[in-house]
Amino acid sequence: MFELGWFSTARGKGSRNLLTAVLDSIQTGELKAKISFVFCSRDPGESAETDAFFELVKSHNIPLITFSYQKYKAKVNGSDETPGGSLPQWRLDYDSEVLKRLRPYNPQLCVLAGYMLIMGPEMCSRYNIINLHPATPWGPKGTWKEVIWELIQQKAAETGAMIHLVTPELDRGPVVSYCRFSIQAEAFKPLWDSISGRTAAEIKAEEGEENALFKAIRHQGTIRELPLIVRSIKAISEERVNICKGQITDNRGQAIAGYDLSSEIDRIIQGRE
Repeated sequence: MFELGWFSTARGKGSRNLLTAVLDSIQTGELKAKISFVFCSRDPGESAETDAFFELVKSHNIPLITFSYQKYKAKVNGSDETPGGSLPQWRLDYDSEVLKRLRPYNPQLCVLAGYMLIMGPEMCSRYNIINLHPATPWGPKGTWKEVIWELIQQKAAETGAMIHLVTPELDRGPVVSYCRFSIQAEAFKPLWDSISGRTAAEIKAEEGEENALFKAIRHQGTIRELPLIVRSIKAISEERVNICKGQITDNRGQAIAGYDLSSEIDRIIQGRE
């Protein structure tokens, strides 16, 4: 059985939705896998949302390991400021403490799902870890909000989402899989026409995230994120995609720049699968 490790800070409903999507796929047999453990960087009682996430994990009898990074930071009087933007020593020590707690488990793949900490070198060398980024491999970097504003500024033709291998450098790991969709399709044309002659900065100042084009791009991206995570795990578990020593290869052992799951995701979105 293909074994998964799950990492989350569990700040809100989205974290529960991600875990539920994978658990549902396991229960239906779509994923031939099991979640060996769930690790959370908060302890019980730190947040009502996080406690709701814990109840979900416990309801499925999954081993739950918690270790509060905020409490640890306070205990060691940690600081976020370091020369050159590298992780402070207390964060590296925190990762070491996490690894001690995870010694009984040996997952083949780990998933970051709402995990709000950058992984240090020790953690990245111990596990193959994947994470979601709300853009194509060649698209903008940054948060999903920053990505959308940049797409609007560029009058981009398409966007999507990708799963990448986690490295100590944020959002820079090798691309494992991705999906793409047009944002210049017929349904989008009236939305682009409505902002003609305005810059992204002007739209952001006047309408913000209530802008219809902004909302449409976000919606089309969001509805693809959960299927992309599930289908990416499925592709890895079936060895259609392989992660070996930081390199991504196909089922013939050839290096690839990400596995294109656009057709599979589109069929799911359109209800044909």
